[in-house]
Amino acid sequence: MGQLDGKVAIVTGGAQGIGRHYARGLAAEGARVAIGDIVDCTPAVQEIAAKHGANSCLGLKLDVSDEASVRSFVAQVAGQFGRVDILVNNAALCAALRPVPTTDLDVELWDRVMAVNARGPFLMVKHVLPHMKAQGYGKIINISTGMALRGVPGMLHYATSKGAVLSITRCLSREVGPWGIRVNTVAPGLTLSDTVMKEQPEFLEKVRGPMQQSRCIPRDERPEDIVGTVVFLSSPASDFVTGQTILVDGGSTNN
Repeated sequence: MGQLDGKVAIVTGGAQGIGRHYARGLAAEGARVAIGDIVDCTPAVQEIAAKHGANSCLGLKLDVSDEASVRSFVAQVAGQFGRVDILVNNAALCAALRPVPTTDLDVELWDRVMAVNARGPFLMVKHVLPHMKAQGYGKIINISTGMALRGVPGMLHYATSKGAVLSITRCLSREVGPWGIRVNTVAPGLTLSDTVMKEQPEFLEKVRGPMQQSRCIPRDERPEDIVGTVVFLSSPASDFVTGQTILVDGGSTNN
């Protein structure tokens, strides 16, 4: 028996990077997982289906910044699986971003980061909430970053968008608690996902050492380090936890 038997989980951005690890972890605990991503979901779906059965996973194209795409995605998930119990708002513009001085920050890039990283979670919540309210239960896990609390020079666009995620959690948890819906944030540190290692080798070389030294547990953070917290917040074990931000960064943000 898994902790999430009978539950249906959505993982946005779940076809690659850290999101793929979340999808694997939730499926391993018995959840049926719906992956939404702008890239091909087939490899991730086939991997999960091979381990947990053909009806254990669904993969669909999803642009979280576009309301029509979100509306269609949620309707298809609810139509195939019959319910939505868990939403992991993971999709974000991150690995492709580079540090840039604020005076050189392009307005179009700023708007795109906000559209994906802040509007995206809002749109997903907007269209998932009716299903959770109808069943009187739900778990929403928003993914932010320790950077939103510490601040990092040159990353104003990313840190600001993820700061918005913290506010979404705080406001939404108070709004939807009466329907039995819990809303929390997981804030990882710099994580060596396959996408980050592919997209930002020079940046990693520069910050990897100092980041390790900033941690109480002085080592690299890997996707596997975060999965357990996401599973906990998805499970009945956290039914009286809401409105919280849990930092999973080895103690780098320790205040």
